Parts: sequence; C-alpha cells; structure tokens
Amino acid sequence: MFPSGDAPSDPISPAALDGVPLSELLDRARLAQQQARLEDGLALADAVWDRADAEGFINEQAEAGKLRSFFRLRMGDLPGMLDAGERALRLMRSLGTSPATCELLRWMSLAACELGAYEQGLACAHEALKLAGELNDPRLHAVALNGLGACFERMGDPWQAERLMSEAAGLLRANPTPYERVVTLTNLCTVALGAHHLQRDGAAPQEANRTLERALELAREARPFSLQLGDRYGIALTASNFGETLLLMGRLDEAEPLLLEARAESERAGFRLLDWRLRCMLAELHLARGQSTAAWQQLQDLREETERATALGAASAPDADAPHPHEVPLFLRLRLHHASYRAAKALALLGPALFHLEQARTLERRRAVSQLTAQSQYFVSRMEAEFAADPAGAAARDAAEFKDPLTGLGNRRCMEARLPPMLRAAEQEGRPLTVALIDADGLRNINERHGHEIGDRVLQELAQLLRENTRGSDLLLRWSGEEFLVVFPDTVADRGFEVCERIRASVSVHPWSELAPGLDVTLSMGLASAPPYATDLLVARANAAVERAKHLGRNRVALA
Repeated sequence: MFPSGDAPSDPISPAALDGVPLSELLDRARLAQQQARLEDGLALADAVWDRADAEGFINEQAEAGKLRSFFRLRMGDLPGMLDAGERALRLMRSLGTSPATCELLRWMSLAACELGAYEQGLACAHEALKLAGELNDPRLHAVALNGLGACFERMGDPWQAERLMSEAAGLLRANPTPYERVVTLTNLCTVALGAHHLQRDGAAPQEANRTLERALELAREARPFSLQLGDRYGIALTASNFGETLLLMGRLDEAEPLLLEARAESERAGFRLLDWRLRCMLAELHLARGQSTAAWQQLQDLREETERATALGAASAPDADAPHPHEVPLFLRLRLHHASYRAAKALALLGPALFHLEQARTLERRRAVSQLTAQSQYFVSRMEAEFAADPAGAAARDAAEFKDPLTGLGNRRCMEARLPPMLRAAEQEGRPLTVALIDADGLRNINERHGHEIGDRVLQELAQLLRENTRGSDLLLRWSGEEFLVVFPDTVADRGFEVCERIRASVSVHPWSELAPGLDVTLSMGLASAPPYATDLLVARANAAVERAKHLGRNRVALA
C-alpha cells in the first residue's frame, strides 16, 4: 500500500518505459491502481495501450483501456474518461461479456451523469445491468443496480435512487464483502444527503431531519469498512460523507476534522473532483460559523479554478464546432452557486447574491429538463429496439411491464417511471400537483359474497369510470388489490377534491346490480397535494386521508 503520508514520486517519462516487457508494465499499472498513484498509473496504462495496439495484443490493450478510464475518472478528467472508456468498450465487447465490462460501464454511467449527460449515463447503466443478467451473477447485478441508482441521484431523484439501491442491498444480504458494503452504504448515504437538501429547501423540514439521521447512521456504518478495505478513495469519500452529514446537523467541531482528513487525502492523491467538493464544504463550514468573508473568498477562489478547468476542457475538444461537456460536474456547480449566494447575502453583496441565485435556478431547470428528456428517450429507445427485433413480442412485453393486466391501468412500475419526473418538473416550475388514493370499500366482502369473477368485473368497471372522469394528462394506476392511485398534474387540492367527488358520485349511482343482485360499490378517497414533491410522502399522506374517510363512515373524500 502506498503510504498516505508519503509524497508521490516524480512522473514517469515515456523513455523510462522503453524495453520494459508488456506484462511488467501491466503489473505496475495494476499496482498503481491499488496505491492510488494516478499519474504514474495513467502513464503506464497509456504505454501498454499504445504498445499492445501496435503489436496486436487485444486482451492486454482492453485491460489497459479500462485502467486508463479508471485513472482519468479518479483524476477528475471526466470527458477524457468517457473517451477512453468508449475506446476500451469497443475492444471489450469483441471479447465477450465479462464482469470487467460491467464495471467499466458503471464508471462511465457515473462520469456521464456527473457531467449532466444523463442519456449517455442511463444507457451505460442499463447496459451494465443487462450484462450482469447475462452473466447470472446476483452480486454483479446488485453493484450494477447501485450504479443505476447513482444516476438517478445525480439527476435529482433520490427517491428512485434509494428504491434501486435498497433492491441492490436486498441481493447482498448473504455475506456481503467489505467492498460491497462500502458501495451500498456510501451510495445510500449520498442519496440520503441529496434527499435532505430537497426536503430542507421544500416543505418537509421534519422529514429532512429524519433523513439526515439516516444519513448519519449510514456514514458511521460505512467508515470502518472503508478503512478495512484500505482503498484511499473510499476512505476519503466515506470521511467526506461523514463530515458533510455532521456539518448539516450543525455539529461543526465533529465535522471539521473529518472534512480536513478527506481534503488532505484527496489533495495528496489527486482526487480533483472530490477535492473541489470538500473545499466547497469547508467554505460552508465557515459560513455555519459566521465567518462569511473567509467563506466568500474560498468560494471565489474555487470558482475561478473550476472555470479555468472548464475553459481548458472546452479548448481541448477535438472538434471546436462540436459540443464538449463541461469538466466541472453539474452537481458541484449547483452547490457552488448555492453556497456563494448564501455567502454574498450574508455580506450584503446584493448584486453577486442575485447572480448566484439566478445561476442556481437556471442549472436546476436545465437538470429537470435533461432528466425528463433522458428518461423518456431511454424508454422510447428501448421500446423501439425491442419492437425492431420482435414487434409482437415487444408490444406484449411493454403491456406486461407497465400495465395492470386486469384493468389496463398503469401498474407500480409505470408509476416508478412516470411519477418522479412529474414531481420534479412540478417542483422546478412551481406548479401544483395532487395525488388521490382510492379504496374500493368492502371489495373483500364482495369477493366472498359474489365470487372473485364479480370482484374482477367491479375493478374493471371502476377503472373505466376513472377514465371517463379524468383527463388524458392524469396518471391512472392500479395501486394494490383494491386500491387505485390517480395523479392530477397542474391541479390544486380544491380542484382535485371536486374531481374526486365527481368520481365518487359516479360510482355511487352506477348500476352495480346488473353485475350481481344486491351488489353495491362505494369509494373512500384520500387526497394529498405537493409540496412535498416526494412520492413516498405524498402517498403516505393520501393513505392517512383514506383511513380518515373510512373512519368517518366510508363513501367519502378526505383531504390530507
């Protein structure tokens, strides 16, 4: 292990590698990866790549390509990483499906989403999941699920991210390795921190505090496993998450040594993006202590450095006319603007404060649009590809995947695909949104008295009544055995109440006795309106309203 307190050696010159056997160069590059000697490792991997290419050693070149991608990722050269990754992928795909290909795709998905290239990130993450399925490796599948969840986290949807990562954790319940524990716990902690920021700035401050407590538990649990692994990046990242959580909780004296430790390790090893993130956190620490002048100066210095990196990245694009991604991650730029706004406001610098607030809002809108575009494009592309390969089978799979077979309404998978983007768009644009949870009163008794066939007919007719009394833009879902969920975009609570009253009345006067003598059906309905812009919170509030409607005698609508 490269001692963390030692200074790195001088960079390796290409001339020093002449005559060194290819196998030895690869061994030295692997060792540099383990020791986080990024510049040395990149020089070695580049040398192997060039020589293997010239001499026709495709396996060695493919491994070198993966190593080149790794070193560029850790050094913060995300556009360079994606370019190296694409080149390596072409070789690795020709060699057949392998865990190494899955890992490279996961790295590429993270790099792309950091840059705001969400379509590319989702495509890489889903390809990694597909390959993990082909390899029939549950552990590999779990790590790939974590990668997909990380994409959604960077896209601003921590709730979808948490669902995917929790599913991954379930696959790893049996004897997870320290690496698997660190990946799962660290990603879940990052997701919790992202959710906290959204809840704190929205209308769910109490939920934000609970989310922060969960982040603290995850950070505390991940820390010993990262130390056990001995991976320098993992150690710095877990210390960073731990310190950030304590910072947000106001435990500044506990947060500072962790942030300084992570910063020192990141600076020493050359983890540039993590170093930038930590410098922003340390400025936020100054802000929390009332040291606004020091925070403002640190943030200005960091902004100047990141802007230089952005300009350098754009100038180095191979084609000046082609779009080139910014090297500074979207998430970091957002954080810098938010922190700079707070510092400028504290110093009564009204012009700079307004500038940074406007920049943050612009980036948030762009992220929301990019998220929606990426998700819709992914689903369209996947369906088009399946239809081209097997038109009849693709249509059947699509119906099975997103529709409830009994009622023809959307299912929970449909909700997971469509509701988070609707919520994000409503939040970003300040538009209302209302959710209605609808319970068919006494459906179990109907099944027992009239038979399950009649019970199914009731559900089908209820679904049709929902269609007849809602708009095409509303999202209709079968939520559970006897429950439906309706999402009303651009609808305030009072208007949602009116629609639900119309639905309830339509059900009450429907000729149910034509299905079976003595049959009567009523609905208990609960409404909840955003904010909060979170699926779990809205559904929980709507469910509480349903319970109140039942307690008051059923066949009624209740507001949360």
